[in-house]
Amino acid sequence: PPGYSEQHPADWLAAAREALGRLRAEPGFADVCAIGVSGQQHGLVALDAAGEVLRPAILWNDVRCAVECREILDAVGGAAAAHRDFGLAALPPGFTAGKLRWVFRHEPAVFAQTKRVLLPHDYLNLWLTGRAAAEAGDASGTGWLDVRNRRYAEPLVGATAPGTADLLAPLLAPGEACGTLRPELAAELGLAKGVLVAAGAGDNMAAALGAGAVAPGIAVLSLGTSGTVFARADAPVCDPDGEIAPFCDSAGGWLPLGCTMNATVATEAVRSLSGMELDAFEAAVAGVAPGADGVLCVPFFTGERSPDLPTATGSFLGLRPNTMTQAHLARAAMEGATLALGRLLDRLRALDVRIDELRLTGGGSHSPTWQRIVAAVGGVPVRAGVDADAAAVGAAVQALWTWRRDQGEANLTIQACRDALHLDRDLADVEATQEDRDRYAEVRAAYDRAVDALIPTYPTP
Repeated sequence: PPGYSEQHPADWLAAAREALGRLRAEPGFADVCAIGVSGQQHGLVALDAAGEVLRPAILWNDVRCAVECREILDAVGGAAAAHRDFGLAALPPGFTAGKLRWVFRHEPAVFAQTKRVLLPHDYLNLWLTGRAAAEAGDASGTGWLDVRNRRYAEPLVGATAPGTADLLAPLLAPGEACGTLRPELAAELGLAKGVLVAAGAGDNMAAALGAGAVAPGIAVLSLGTSGTVFARADAPVCDPDGEIAPFCDSAGGWLPLGCTMNATVATEAVRSLSGMELDAFEAAVAGVAPGADGVLCVPFFTGERSPDLPTATGSFLGLRPNTMTQAHLARAAMEGATLALGRLLDRLRALDVRIDELRLTGGGSHSPTWQRIVAAVGGVPVRAGVDADAAAVGAAVQALWTWRRDQGEANLTIQACRDALHLDRDLADVEATQEDRDRYAEVRAAYDRAVDALIPTYPTP
């Protein structure tokens, strides 16, 4: 149904086996000494007493549980009380807590059999090591964490469903290994016994490590299926309005993060209409002037998280006969996704998050046109060249960090591990003209008016 999004964890294991099988043919694979896993955040993996998956995982972009999320917040005194006590002023339907409450209410037989709840990357770690564990970065996207103190918040856990506390995996400390590769899996993969498996991370926390957001001042904007913008902070950043998620990072700090649910969702929706290949799509977008000749896209195609509008839908505004073209729709979709993230950049600044530089990652960051749009909208220097799979790179950085710590290296930092891999040597500045910056200031004002006008039209779940 609309608003539902599921995936079977068996597909993740098959993909991991396939990827590792390909790597096995690479020189040096047998010398691997540590593995890190990044994975999509918020997903609910429900396991029975034998560790078997009970139902397909409910994913990050599934918004069926808006009512349940509201009930959990109400049970702890509402948004203001949750912000005061746990740093959490909003519980979006993407978060895991509402998903579990939904299962408790609508699938009681599944809930009765559930003995362990894991996030996607934690499930991969369980497969690799045989140990169920969690870490604060990914866990801060469940709705169960006291983010200021990096521990589970008993009132939030208790408000979810009876016995939830018994289902949660223990939290690992930053840099602590989840365990070692299971001997039988090591033999299957052609790896040595004793290979370390790091704690792992949610994709955004891992992307922060891979893209260089490991010290205040460097922010990352990710153009994936969803759009995210985040920056490292040395202290918790808790937004009383709930627009910015008060996440922990995976290296002992915090990662205030804004998320939209529709980045490449918007551009791919238009591209699927046209049937264009990526090169043709890029050329079409580049051939339309900034502002798309007045065509405006509000890209809430799969509902939206910021603003919190789970029932929202996408809109194209300002269409005329001469602009109702594939190229104009494509440009407007790309601009709309960027303007939505621009609002979140402004909110991060309002919360005194330091942003000196913005680094681009995610599949959409391959587009030179999209890079220039971000540079014109962002208001800070923009750099491209970060690996589009920065989350996978970040998992490798974390694995190196974990292995070096295990070897007893003192005063070891995440930055030292990044430097060892030379991850910043190919970054390139992205320039925007003053004319484009001025034009996008006008488009942003029109976008804000459109969003404010459309919000009352979306039904409340």
